[in-house]
Amino acid sequence: MIAIILAAGYATRLYPLTLTTPKHLLVVAGRPIIDYVIDRLEEIQGISQIIVVTNEKFLPLFVAWHKEREESLLPLNVISDCSTDDTNKLGALGDIRFILDKEKIDDDIVVIAGDNLISGSFSDFGDVCAEKHAPVLGVYDVGDKNTAKKFGVVSVDEKGIISVFEEKPENPSGTLVATALYFYPRNILPLFREYLDEGNSQDQPGRFIQWLYTKVPVYAWRTPGAWYDIGSPETLKEAGEVFGKK
Repeated sequence: MIAIILAAGYATRLYPLTLTTPKHLLVVAGRPIIDYVIDRLEEIQGISQIIVVTNEKFLPLFVAWHKEREESLLPLNVISDCSTDDTNKLGALGDIRFILDKEKIDDDIVVIAGDNLISGSFSDFGDVCAEKHAPVLGVYDVGDKNTAKKFGVVSVDEKGIISVFEEKPENPSGTLVATALYFYPRNILPLFREYLDEGNSQDQPGRFIQWLYTKVPVYAWRTPGAWYDIGSPETLKEAGEVFGKK
């Protein structure tokens, strides 16, 4: 498997923190957010390399981070998607297709957003992916429906297959939501191109799952521990407190 970390966004909701620093390099409990993401990926058996996709604006900062950090357990490569600001960004799904085409990837892939902080271990995620050999989505129970409105809300059948996926619904059916953690076997990769060629949204990665689950079985994997989608100063502060204690 090849892991792709999505880190090409401009995080305008976190201005002024992210005017000169990418969200993924903001510090939580003494470490950049992306370092925690790499910790989790290194727990997944079967990953052969990690690709971080960023943008031209923040590429020098990611290159410097790469040079300064301790050596990874896995080969790690930083690639720019050539965008320079919000007006010409490719979006999360556009970035996935960009990396698939540029690196000529024909392998199973794990995709994770570089701002998704998860405290629990990913050690059994690879086992689930190998067993199902079908798309797998990381899900998390946020506990209340008001919070669930901000995310893709998921229902799962008795086999663990997603039966309903609603992106940011006004009236959520439950509190189980999609995180930005995905496994796609190699036979699914051509569907990224099909999805985008149809003119669908390039930005939110959950939109692809919403389109995909009606065509092929997509399994849910419950992420362990705490989960934070860093999108505001408040979630950044809360994550710092939790990870500081850990």
